[in-house]
Amino acid sequence: MLFIGLTGSIATGKSTVSTILSSAPHSLPIIDADILARKVVEPGTSGYNAIVKYFGPTTADLLVPATDKMPVNGVDGKGRPLNRLALGRRVFGDSEERKKDRNVLNGIVHPAVRREVYKAILRYYAKGCWAVVLDIPLLFESGWDKLSGVVMVVAVKDPEVQMKRLMARDPHLTREDAQNRVRSQTDVRLKAKRCEARGKGRGVVVWNDGTKAELRANVDAALKEMRRGSPPWWNWMCLVCPPIGVAAGVWVYWQNININKRWREMELNEKSKL
Repeated sequence: MLFIGLTGSIATGKSTVSTILSSAPHSLPIIDADILARKVVEPGTSGYNAIVKYFGPTTADLLVPATDKMPVNGVDGKGRPLNRLALGRRVFGDSEERKKDRNVLNGIVHPAVRREVYKAILRYYAKGCWAVVLDIPLLFESGWDKLSGVVMVVAVKDPEVQMKRLMARDPHLTREDAQNRVRSQTDVRLKAKRCEARGKGRGVVVWNDGTKAELRANVDAALKEMRRGSPPWWNWMCLVCPPIGVAAGVWVYWQNININKRWREMELNEKSKL
C-alpha cells in the first residue's frame, strides 16, 4: 500500500487537495491528522486532561464558556470543550515563550495522534486499498515523511496570497493573529524545496496560486504518475504475501532516511555559504 504524505501550510489549499483525492475518480482514503488531533483532546481523554492541567492555571478562557446549554462540567460531565482560539493564542507565534508552549502541546497531542494513525493504516491495509493519504500538516517535522512513498506539498509562491486566504477563511483573526499562525509553521516554500529534493517519483509540489480548476488538473496529473509507480497488482501482491509488503515498507523507510540525510547535508552546505 502506497503512503501519500500530504502536507502544506495554513491557507495554502491542503484541505482542498485532500477533498479532491478523497472524491471520485480517485476516492482515496484520507487519514486526517487535524481531525484525529481534535479527537484525542475531547473532554475525558488523557490528552484533554493533560492540556487542562498545564495550560489551565494560566489561561482563564481555556475552556468554552459555561451557558444554559453548556454546563460547567460539560454536557456529559467530562468537562467543557477546549476554547481553540484561546489555546491558539498561547501556542502560535515565534517568541520563545510561544515556542515552549507549542512544544508542550505537541508533546501531548502528537503521540496520541500517532497511535490513531497506525490504527487507521492497519484498517485500510486490511481492506486492500492501493494507497492511503496521510494528511498531516507537520509531516516533515513529525517524521511521517519517512513512511511516505510519495510526499505531496501544496504550496503558494506568494506569501501575501496565503495571508489573504487565511483572513478570508477566518475573519475573526486580526492580521497579527494571522501572521503569528503562519510564522508558527515552517515556511511552505521551504517545504516545497525539501519535497522537490526527494527526487522524481518521491516528491510532488502542487502550486496553488491559480484557480481550483488548475489545482485539480495538477492533482489529477500527479495521481496518474503515482498509479504508474504503484499499480494495483503490486498492492494485492503485498496484501496476499505480507512479507513482501513488510520488505517494501522497510525499503521505503531506508530510502527516506537517506533522503533526509542528504537534505540535512544540503542545509548545512547552504548555511556555511552565508
